Amino acid sequence: MKVLITGGAGFIGSTVASCCADNGITPVILDDYSTGLRVFAERFDHYEGDIADRGLLDRIIDDHPEIEAVIHCAAKIVVPESVEKPLMYYDNNVGRAISLIDALSARGIGKFLLSSTAAMYEPDPDFMVSETSTVNPTSPYAASKWMLERVLADAAAAGAIRAIALRYFNPIGADPQLRTGLQNPAPSHALGKMITAHETGQPFTVTGVDWPTRDGSGLRDYIHVWDLARAHVLALNAELADYEVINLGTGTGTTVFELAEAVGEATGSPLDVRTAPPRNGDVAGSAARTDKAAEVLGWDVEYTVADGVRHSLAWAEKLPEVLRREGTRK
Repeated sequence: MKVLITGGAGFIGSTVASCCADNGITPVILDDYSTGLRVFAERFDHYEGDIADRGLLDRIIDDHPEIEAVIHCAAKIVVPESVEKPLMYYDNNVGRAISLIDALSARGIGKFLLSSTAAMYEPDPDFMVSETSTVNPTSPYAASKWMLERVLADAAAAGAIRAIALRYFNPIGADPQLRTGLQNPAPSHALGKMITAHETGQPFTVTGVDWPTRDGSGLRDYIHVWDLARAHVLALNAELADYEVINLGTGTGTTVFELAEAVGEATGSPLDVRTAPPRNGDVAGSAARTDKAAEVLGWDVEYTVADGVRHSLAWAEKLPEVLRREGTRK
């Protein structure tokens, strides 16, 4: 099988590409390199350009008529930026994606996998979310993903395509073989800040410790990026309904205190953890139920959060050299 991966030079897309290749699926990469790295894409046949460029898409299909499916990882994903620039997010994440779907379906490519988000859910009372939980996106980013899912569902109902939306929260770690990882040397998420605290010897502050969670700190769902990649490969090969929504996650989630413990376990040096009141906008959080993924894909996580931390640390050591190589490609 050959598959087109949009955004295949990014963190998730490049890891999916490696997992595909490891499982006998040939990836073809399309990326505009606004955030992706050329050194991630150059291992495979790759193209630079816009996902809405029909001429480019036709050229890719002419070059690779064996392409049977697309894994769509290309999207803008920064929540605060989406609030500041909603039209840009709806144009990129919905409008251009519609052009992609239309162009590929016209060329006979009828299977579409969407890298979606569980951030669109309204958590159940136990802070877990399933595929039947209420959808209530609270940012233009999350809303754009939900809108595209609706487009896919309608297109599938009309018989134009078959589609799977994979919804998940927070990918961590790196390709276990360290072929790819997060491109940002200073990520702003909690794990990135904890790693910075570990490296600098500074304390890490947990904001909000009175949430009704199992230890009072916020609940998040940190899933190893390789486990996500494995799920994409399984979904490619699965015989499912014309349209499916599937959650991916750990099934339990990780609290901020538990993540700090995992960092200490991975580094052998416990973090100095302080506490503070919640910031404006902080929420208790949620995690994904994954019963459906286990049932229809035969999928479950193989890596722990501590594994994800270890792989993140190993990748952080390699990243400066990767970025130097990237600089020579531009």
